[in-house]
Amino acid sequence: MQLLILLVCMSALLDHIKMDTTCPTCHIYAQCRGSSCHCNAGYTGNGISSCEDDDECVNATQICGENANCTNTLGSYYCMCSDGFKSSGNPAFTTNDGTACEDIDECRNWNSVTCGKHAKCENTIGGYNCSCIEGYQSNSGRLQFKPNDGTYCQEIPNANCHLDAACLSENINNTLTKMLHINEPVAVLREIEQITRGSFLPVNIISYIEVLTVAYSSLSNVNNTGPKSDTSTTENINTFVNTVNHFVEKDKISVWDKLLAEDRRKSITKLMHTVEQATLDMSQNFKKTTQLDVNATDIALKVFAFDSHHMRHTHPHTYMEGDYVKIYPKKKEAVSAEGMVAVVFVRYENIGLLLEPSESNQSSENSNDSSGPKEIVNSPVIAAAINSKPPTLYQLEKIAFMLKHLEPVEMGSHIKCAFWRYSPDTMNGDWSTEGCELIYSNASHTSCKCNHLTHFAILMSSGRNLLLCSIIAGLLHYFFLAAFAWMCIEGIHLYLIVVGVIYNKGFLHKNFYIFGYCSPAVVVGISAILGYRYYGADNICWLSTENNFIWSFIGPACLIILVNLMAFGVIIYKVFRHTAMLKPEVSCYENIRSCARGALALLFLLGATWMFGVLHVVSGSVVTAYLFTIANAFQGMFIFIFLCVLSKKIQEEYYRLFKNVPCCFGFLR
Repeated sequence: MQLLILLVCMSALLDHIKMDTTCPTCHIYAQCRGSSCHCNAGYTGNGISSCEDDDECVNATQICGENANCTNTLGSYYCMCSDGFKSSGNPAFTTNDGTACEDIDECRNWNSVTCGKHAKCENTIGGYNCSCIEGYQSNSGRLQFKPNDGTYCQEIPNANCHLDAACLSENINNTLTKMLHINEPVAVLREIEQITRGSFLPVNIISYIEVLTVAYSSLSNVNNTGPKSDTSTTENINTFVNTVNHFVEKDKISVWDKLLAEDRRKSITKLMHTVEQATLDMSQNFKKTTQLDVNATDIALKVFAFDSHHMRHTHPHTYMEGDYVKIYPKKKEAVSAEGMVAVVFVRYENIGLLLEPSESNQSSENSNDSSGPKEIVNSPVIAAAINSKPPTLYQLEKIAFMLKHLEPVEMGSHIKCAFWRYSPDTMNGDWSTEGCELIYSNASHTSCKCNHLTHFAILMSSGRNLLLCSIIAGLLHYFFLAAFAWMCIEGIHLYLIVVGVIYNKGFLHKNFYIFGYCSPAVVVGISAILGYRYYGADNICWLSTENNFIWSFIGPACLIILVNLMAFGVIIYKVFRHTAMLKPEVSCYENIRSCARGALALLFLLGATWMFGVLHVVSGSVVTAYLFTIANAFQGMFIFIFLCVLSKKIQEEYYRLFKNVPCCFGFLR
């Protein structure tokens, strides 16, 4: 009986222990361990009511490495190599399973990469780039590009192609062939805009203006029907203006200047004509009354488009960067015809620099004095044009404009209101004043009125005489070179004295005079024969920097400075050795100090400080200008001290003249 009771107690105890080690109901993503629930690997929570997935891709930094992408899954993750890399094992892998991502050399398999003609493939870590081979450049101006992004390689034209008629014609034909195969006219504009965004050669100016001239007529027919035609027209005009802006930017003026004068005037005339006609044609596509402003960095456009019902209430005028233009149409008692009118105003900031009056035009207007004042364009160039359908619907009576001056008008300057008269057939043009009248002018602005439309500007001729200015420039050229020649003679003379060469003084001094005064005359004479037009710059009576003519002075000056520096080195060396031998008791330090004082005087005496002038011509900085001015201000003083005050012969002569003068005898002693 006692044994039975013991067995019952032990069974009850075991049942109690078994109940204590049983887990409650665990989460679907948990397991029972011992007497509690634990979330599976890859999950976080209490194991009973929650087990949230761990996002290993977020919680760990680059768990797959820098060349692979991590993808999270429920309770786990996997890695896959990034584009441009391939897995050394399975495509999907996890960390530390021995799999690595290796770079794919896309350039090895040309079936998958096609950079196009005249291009090469360059492999990079995780990718590749295309670039043009030597002798070719991308049409976008980028050094590296990807296939099928619209970039192609084109032959780099000869830098002087614009000077060769055959090369120029070939380049124009090649450019037209490449560009006009593009079906969409707007795509042609965007292509030209992209190409001309960076730097380009003079031949590119002529070629792409030809493309614009040929392609602009098709722009007026693009999307001129439908509910969104006005929006499309606005976008096309904006694209066109931004494209033209790249041709007339201020930093492109230097490229224009490399063109021959005739080609430059024809190309800029053709560009202005194309802008006027293209914007008028596109403006005719507006279906309702519209005013449109387009402003780029160096060109601004204002468009008025209205129908015959709004003619009485529309007064085309515009303010552009301080310039004002207004059109006055002929008055009509009644409008009998239906139609559309487009009025376009264009303002060019910098092209006046490219449209200087020709010499033949100036000489004809100043027939009594061919050497009279030179005329310059002293304002922005503005254009005004009207296109109405029918043509008699809107006719001009007059146009009035007020333009600001690029430079303040000086006293005695002559002001003209002028327009650019050109032939649409030949694109030859020049400034004319016919039909224009000056109303008012002050130092900053000029008001005019004309009885016709075209491109307008203000011409200014300074009061200075060009012939007199050229003569002054030639004399300055001669006298400066003569000063340098005598500096060279001084260097040679000092060298002969220090070295101790025995020479015939009379013969040598005679040749010194010939070299000092005749050699500058030879240089000036040759320069005047080859480039007489470059004597007299725009603002000063000095040598022009155009075509590097200034080097007719800098070249000989640099040669003389070089000779004097060589003489300077020999003289200092000889003086140093001579002093050391005569005064061995003097320390080397004192010897160097003594030579340094002499060297400083010689630098001014031999004109070595003019090196600052050469640096200023090359760099044009304020620092070099100050160094040149300050250093050479003391040149005359050092010449006087070195050749007069310190000369024993001069001192003896002063002593002989003033020894009997009581006030000066004590000082001379």
